[in-house]
Amino acid sequence: MEIQQKRVLITGGSSGIGLALAHSLGSVGARIVITGRRAAVLDDAVKQLAAAGIAASAVVADASTDSGRAATLNGALDALGGLDVLVNNAGGVRAGRLEDTTEAEIRAMIDVDLLAPILLTQAALPKLRESGEGLVINVASGIALIGMPFYTTYAAVKAGLSRFGEALRRELVDEGVHVMTVYPGATDTPMMQTSKAGPDLGFVREPASAVAEAILDGIRTNAFEVIRGGQARAEMIARNREDPAALDRRFAGLKSQLAEAVRDHSAL
Repeated sequence: MEIQQKRVLITGGSSGIGLALAHSLGSVGARIVITGRRAAVLDDAVKQLAAAGIAASAVVADASTDSGRAATLNGALDALGGLDVLVNNAGGVRAGRLEDTTEAEIRAMIDVDLLAPILLTQAALPKLRESGEGLVINVASGIALIGMPFYTTYAAVKAGLSRFGEALRRELVDEGVHVMTVYPGATDTPMMQTSKAGPDLGFVREPASAVAEAILDGIRTNAFEVIRGGQARAEMIARNREDPAALDRRFAGLKSQLAEAVRDHSAL
């Protein structure tokens, strides 16, 4: 896809991967609308983009609610006059043992990480079809590919988002809308600030800008997926498929350290 002048809506665009992607796409001529729940943070993001020479609009909305999704889509259409690219990037996480995770936290992850992107995509599809070259980008997680202990619900919803994207891509073949799924690894974003898991536990954080540039490359090549983590991640995915018990043993040796490192990891 040629990105210049494409009309792009990025949920969760006020920080992290969403904001980095707004910078990457805006720098090559895309027209950008970012959304988020916090007006002040969105205002700061728009100012950062403007300082980089990128004109972007913002919509304050919670994509996990019916009214928030309507405001998100309507605000983008008002600002852009149509829609070519929808980036389902807004997300939330609560790590820790399943028994210690509240029902409210579980439901919040289901709502923001899975239900919101499905319903927003459903609402946006008519406009994406009108584009003639529409694109849906779903930002999942490497944990969707390799289930990590203490991320049970998060792994479930991100894996659900992954399969949603795959099924929708096949549903829309030859209909003018492509679907791409992104699997970031540990990324240096506000979502990770409350996690103490580091390289010794396999959480080597990369800059959000690196993920954004990989997404940009994926858009240009009409990729089906973007998986971060390099050869080490590829080998781990293969081992998880071929010898999952080996990873069970590996995680067993790290359980106590990992449990302590992520017990306060929350961004909902």
